[in-house]
Amino acid sequence: MRLIKPAWVMHTDDKKKRLPIFSLHVHGDGSRLATGGMDSKVRIWSTAPILDPNSPMPKSLCTLTMHIGPVLCVRWSNSGRLLASGSDDGLVMVWDLDPSGAGKVFGEEEVNVEGWKALRRLAGHESDVSDLAWSPQDRFLASVSVDSSVIVWDGYSFDRVAKLIGHNGFVKGVCWDPVGQYLATQSDDKSVRIWRTTDWACERVVTQPFELSPTSTFFRRLSWSPDGAHITAANAMNGPVFVAAVISRKEWTSDISLVGHENTVEVASYNPHLFVRDESKPVDSHNICSVLALGADDRSVSIWQTNQARPLLVAQELFDRNVLDLSWSFDGLTLYACSSDGTVAVMSFSPSELRGIAPHDVQVNYLKGYKFNSPMNLSYQPAAQPVPPPPSHSPLVQRVQPLPVQQPLSVGGKQEVTRTKDGKRRIRPVLLSEGSSTALQQTYPQPMQNGIVHQPVAPQSLFQHAAAEPSNPFTSTPLSAAQPPAYGSSMPLSASSGQILDDDIQMVESWETAEPSSAGGLSPRKGRTLGGDRVREPIVVRELQVPMQIVNVVTAGGGPPPAVGGGPVLKAPQPKTYMSTPVEGSKDGDVLEGRNSEDGSSASHTSLMWRSRLISVVEPTDIQLYVNKTVQWLDYLPSPINALAATTYFYSCACEDGSLTVYSNTGRRLMPTLMLDSKIAFLEGLKQHLLAITELGTLAVWNIKTAHAVIPPVSIRHLLSAQLQTAQLRPNGIPILNLANGTSMSYDTSLSSWHKLSDAWFSRGSDSWDAARATRASRAPSAGPRGPVAGIEVAIADANPMELLIEDKPEWWSAAMTLGHLESRLLAAKALDSPAEYKLALVTYARRLADEGFRGKAEELIKELCGPLYWRPGKEEGWSSSILGMQKRDLLREVLSIFARSKTLAKLGSDYQELLKKAATDEF
Repeated sequence: MRLIKPAWVMHTDDKKKRLPIFSLHVHGDGSRLATGGMDSKVRIWSTAPILDPNSPMPKSLCTLTMHIGPVLCVRWSNSGRLLASGSDDGLVMVWDLDPSGAGKVFGEEEVNVEGWKALRRLAGHESDVSDLAWSPQDRFLASVSVDSSVIVWDGYSFDRVAKLIGHNGFVKGVCWDPVGQYLATQSDDKSVRIWRTTDWACERVVTQPFELSPTSTFFRRLSWSPDGAHITAANAMNGPVFVAAVISRKEWTSDISLVGHENTVEVASYNPHLFVRDESKPVDSHNICSVLALGADDRSVSIWQTNQARPLLVAQELFDRNVLDLSWSFDGLTLYACSSDGTVAVMSFSPSELRGIAPHDVQVNYLKGYKFNSPMNLSYQPAAQPVPPPPSHSPLVQRVQPLPVQQPLSVGGKQEVTRTKDGKRRIRPVLLSEGSSTALQQTYPQPMQNGIVHQPVAPQSLFQHAAAEPSNPFTSTPLSAAQPPAYGSSMPLSASSGQILDDDIQMVESWETAEPSSAGGLSPRKGRTLGGDRVREPIVVRELQVPMQIVNVVTAGGGPPPAVGGGPVLKAPQPKTYMSTPVEGSKDGDVLEGRNSEDGSSASHTSLMWRSRLISVVEPTDIQLYVNKTVQWLDYLPSPINALAATTYFYSCACEDGSLTVYSNTGRRLMPTLMLDSKIAFLEGLKQHLLAITELGTLAVWNIKTAHAVIPPVSIRHLLSAQLQTAQLRPNGIPILNLANGTSMSYDTSLSSWHKLSDAWFSRGSDSWDAARATRASRAPSAGPRGPVAGIEVAIADANPMELLIEDKPEWWSAAMTLGHLESRLLAAKALDSPAEYKLALVTYARRLADEGFRGKAEELIKELCGPLYWRPGKEEGWSSSILGMQKRDLLREVLSIFARSKTLAKLGSDYQELLKKAATDEF
């Protein structure tokens, strides 16, 4: 696979500053690429210079300037004759090729190599047009808008055929069924609607995978598979995990999720071709699959094949900001992506990398099996006129602004200096492939057929195949709350794993000489790494007898040190000659290793005074990162290592002298060495967060990515009434401390205080505890993901299997214990950022209040969820309308429905239901 990022494909403002690109789409013949950006323009580029920097074709073909707002979507028709664009100005423009339209752009310095004229101006939306889609055979054009409407236009006359009303939020995505039977739209009302093309009525509303999805994404661009069997929708949630939801045809259910992205999925795009699973067998329904690309707000793009459980490819940190649109070329071998950082990335595959592409006739014959008489297939069809290819040169450009002819580079290492029209010098480096050595020329890309350059893939390629599992069209892995989602075979994007081609500066992977490759010929040598040539030798693992670290505190007057609050309350792990920890999410044996001196017990020691502390230092030890059977980096430390932590964001080690060092993926120190009050007893890392607890009972949590303390050093000595068994981290950086007596603690940053998450005390009387059933369910093989609060209660049940027998229980014992337990569970779910558990606890709590008839508690809960009746967005800053990403009034409706059905709180529930309806209709 080749990765190309052409720097010259951009939208700019008056000061030539790069602006976001909201949409892109490649022409059906692969010759043109259309983009829409913040500058309110539609730009058409030639793809030949993108795929081959040596192509003589002009780069920019045309600039269209009739929109007066940012262009949010561009889509070529299936025939390639027309281009549709939707904008912030609420208009849809349809453009047609004008053979005589080339020339200077009005009011601009740019020159159009080819001309495109505005064929129709479609006005019907009241606000931004966010997405467009042409139907099969271009019979219809669908447009969606943030005014909550969907409009279907006639693809020939461009009259309005239907306006579909049903969404209650911004509509941000649309796609057509390749069979022609349905149209699918996705909206910020957290639903996907399926519309029939026979009468334009709503067939089904799908909400289940989107109930917890955030509304912060710019788009929700969904895609229909080429076999018509599935819709993949963006911005879905599986519990607390960001996923793409796969909706099956006919039942319209979503039982499959594509897991791995660390932020919301913004766009999904299917490859236009079907793929054959086994090329030795005939093509039938059991021997086909599809290829899908996903773009997300975590700045990455993943590519999936529907017969495999893991992605084929993951390009991480492909952009500096979120991915907004994706487009496949019609041959199925090139994927284009754009981002709000204003750049475009192109992934070009060889047929051997995307094996099994079926001819287009296979898809046509397969879709006929649905036996649907599509209204797309009408008697009137425009004459099929092929679109002429872009001009290979532009005499007009040379006439308006002649450019100096660049001479070929001479052999001998000289560089060519040219001047741009604004007088700036541009120096073009000499590539190794331009030298006299023919062997070096074989290292770099050479032109192939169709103007595509194929680059030999390095051994550590981004393109990784997972084992095929042809049991289901999609295969998903159950999520676990204790394990963060991860791609099956993801690798960080780097210059060494995929070639980045830039037309302004030709990048090479290494300026060193080439060396022979295992496959023959020459390949560029890898860049040097600290310790990369180190031989990994075996070591005998044994505990070290490290001398006690002497710490003398000397006062200014030379008197005795002040009294200390107590000795160690926790025991730090004993250092060993060899210590290691696996890298978080890694399955390939990647480890962070620490090697302490073999003769640590008899090593010579030196004493030095540092900040009035006399510290004994042992012989240096080393730490190294071992990835792909190679040492990536190493470092030497002055004190033995006793704890390690490794995540995808950072690597850290704790030493006997109380120091804590944090490294990046390349071994660069991300923070200054932190000196804690004593040796570290617990060291835990999760994504970008790091937790440390010292022997003296001091806890701290840092966000390494932002380099600040989530929880500054705070004492936990007063909490340790029992042995500290485990210390865990949540994704939001909040710690969970589990004690041997069945108590779980956490820290509230807003209250600056420790609080209980759960207590074994509730197991003595709460009807909602049911610890035995929870424990059995958690141990069952078929048990699904368990939330953090449920996990804590199960752990407490395991630590306290015998309940305390209480004789002569008080009269209100059961009710008080149950309500107290549910209230504690609500607060714990909120603290641990677990929306699903919060909603479940709230519903259970409301049912208990209704059963007991406690009107006072019920009314207080209603007022807390309802807020001021006159509240509107932007008003009443003292009250928040949401909790854990859920709208409080949506939760209130469920609570009121429970109260309204009860015998004791029926009037209270019905009264507030009426008030809530009036508040929603602005009657207050």
